[in-house]
Formats: sequence, structure tokens, C-alpha cells
Amino acid sequence: MGRTEAGPAPASATPAPGYGAVLRAPGMRAVFAAHAVSMAGKLAAEVALSILVYQRTGSPLLSSLVLVCAFLPHAVGGTALSALADRFPPRRVLVGCDLLAAACVAAMLVPGLPVAALLLLLLTTGFVAPVTQGARAASLTQLLDEDLFPVGRSLLRTISQTAVVAGFALGSVLVAAIGPHWMLAADAASLLLSAALIRLCTPATPALAPDGRRSPAGVLADSADGLRRLFADRRVRRLVLLTWAVPGFSAVGDGLAVAYTTHAGAPATAAGALFTGYAVGTVLGESAVARLAPTRRRRLVVPLLLCSQVPLVAFFLAPPVPVAVALLALSGAGFACNQGIDPLILSATEPAYRGRLFTVQTSGMMTVQGVAIALSGAAGTVLAPSLVIGAAGVAGTAVVLTLFLRARTP
Repeated sequence: MGRTEAGPAPASATPAPGYGAVLRAPGMRAVFAAHAVSMAGKLAAEVALSILVYQRTGSPLLSSLVLVCAFLPHAVGGTALSALADRFPPRRVLVGCDLLAAACVAAMLVPGLPVAALLLLLLTTGFVAPVTQGARAASLTQLLDEDLFPVGRSLLRTISQTAVVAGFALGSVLVAAIGPHWMLAADAASLLLSAALIRLCTPATPALAPDGRRSPAGVLADSADGLRRLFADRRVRRLVLLTWAVPGFSAVGDGLAVAYTTHAGAPATAAGALFTGYAVGTVLGESAVARLAPTRRRRLVVPLLLCSQVPLVAFFLAPPVPVAVALLALSGAGFACNQGIDPLILSATEPAYRGRLFTVQTSGMMTVQGVAIALSGAAGTVLAPSLVIGAAGVAGTAVVLTLFLRARTP
């Protein structure tokens, strides 16, 4: 079930595990280079647009709406447009999304454009972002075999986490050096480069859903029908919920980073160490697990699920900031459990619905994290941040183990 009708290129022998094996597959270097380029440009542009809006309005609220507009559309776009990742060849979808996003960012450079128009253009890029992520994951099912597919998705996540750390860390410095308009222009150029890499340097693959599996009513109806079919399957539903729950509970530490450092008597600037700790732990965990054989990755799912949640329980003891950073890094390393969960999702899903599944899985994960951070922030106003994070660890441990044990049973 890990292969689509097109099928990945056959291998004469089982490839050695690790990111190197993924990058040696035809077209993979271009796929991941395009992802890295577009992610770096996107994150730097969000910083640039936040600064540009603040410079023009002097309003912290309007400036913060930039990040809201960047993430909020994921839930809507990932649900309503998910069928695009199945109805059309993945390469065509990826190129189209990059070109549309590049056009929106280029339009932001029009002099005197109202702030409302800037935010509307950003919302448009947010709508297509989950489709891009779903189509990219769907293309991996055709370009990689079933053992390398979870390693390929792991590399996508590693690039994303690295881009988050680098993008937000360097974005403000670059904006100060060259100005927000040049940063937006660089983002538009990065999206065009991404489109060119995908179009010219990756193999063409067919649409996952053949003509007979498409709704004549159009993309919206096809998206709704696909999601109904996917979530009607208890096992698929529980596995997808599991991939949402793991980062959803562990995101509480990020959401309360500033409050925790302040409550611990450390400077508020130390919160950056907490943000970085989780991201670095995620990258190290993903990289280490990707080197293991598929059977070992599957056996490590439960230990990694526990690793993602149990360190948060130690926050009940209100550890000092350096220890808190180490605990969040350990929690981030547990996110590599997805390398054992992805093969289960792949085997339980028909090829014609995989694009929709990966699109809604990614958009749902981002939505759940946003909701978890908002709720933890509200709870942190009435309870000590250490208690909220510790409680999230207890609840998260119970939820993820329950979901996995139930999903493992046919």
C-alpha cells in the first residue's frame, strides 16, 4: 500500500537509511532545495511585513495581525482546497502555488498599498500554503519507496524547523540592513526560484486521483468527500489526531516561554533559548531516528511519544531556565515519532486520497498548535506557567498513548 499506481523507481537493494539515501533519489535534491528556499523567504518576509506595517501605522495590533494572517488560513485552505493535491499532478500544483504566492508578494511592493490590502495578499498566500505542503508530501509517495518516504517527510520537517530558527533570528537583522521592501522582493524571488527548481529539475508524476475518482461538482465537493471518506476510517482518524496531539500539547512550552522565564526571575530575552531549545531538539531527534532501519523506527514509536510529552511533566518542579531548555529539547526530539507513524498512515490510505490526507494533516497540525498556544496563554494568566506546562505534559501523555494504542488495533 506504500506505492502508488505510478510507483517509485525500483531499487536493486534496500537503501541505507538516512537523509543521504533520500537525496540520492532522482529529483530529490531539487525538491528539498525548493522547500528550503521558499521556507526561508516566507519566514523572512513575515518579519519584513510585520516591521513594514508597524512603520506605516505605529500599531502593535496591526503588526501582530501579520502572523495571524500567515497562519489562520491554513485551517480553511487545508480543508476546502485539499483535493487540489490529488486532482492534478503534484509538480503542476507545486509550481502553480509558488507562482501565485510570488505574485501576491510582488503585489505587496506596490507603493502606497493600504494595510488592509497587504493583509489580504498575505491571507491568499496562507490559503495555498497547506496545498503546497500536501502536494509536496504526496509527490514523495511517488518518488520514494515506502521505507524512504517517512525519512523524506522527516527531512521536510527538519528543513522547516531549521528555517524557523534561522528565519526569525536573521529576519530582523536583514530587514535592518536592507529594508523591508527589499526583503519582500527577495521573498518573491525565492518563490520563483522554488517554482523553477520544481518545474525543471524534478520528475513528472501523474495525479494521485484518476479521472474516475474525481467529483464532477469540483474541488470543494471533492475536498469534502475525500475528508469524509478519510475520517470515516477509525484507524486513519486516530493516526491523524495523534500527529496533531503530539505537537499540540508540547507547543504549550513555546506558548508560555516568555511568561515562564519572567516567572523564574530570568530576563525576558531568555525566552529565545526556550524557543530555540525545542526546535534544535526536533532537528536532532529527526536526524538521529532517520538513520535507523524501518523496523527500529516502528519499535521506537511509543518511547518517542513518551519522550515528546513526559519531559513537560518535570515543569511542575519549576526548573531553572537552562534545565527547562534541555527538557524542551528532549520534548522536541520526541517529534521524530512521526517517522514510525507515517508508514501506518500511508498503508491505511488509498493512493487517490493521499494528497487530501497530507494537506489536512499539515493544516490541522498548525491549527491545533495555534489553539493550544492561545489556550495555554489564557491559562497562564490565572495559574503559574510551570503548572500549566506540567499539566499539558500529563494530559498529553495520556492522550497520545491512548490514540496510538487504539490506532494500532485494526
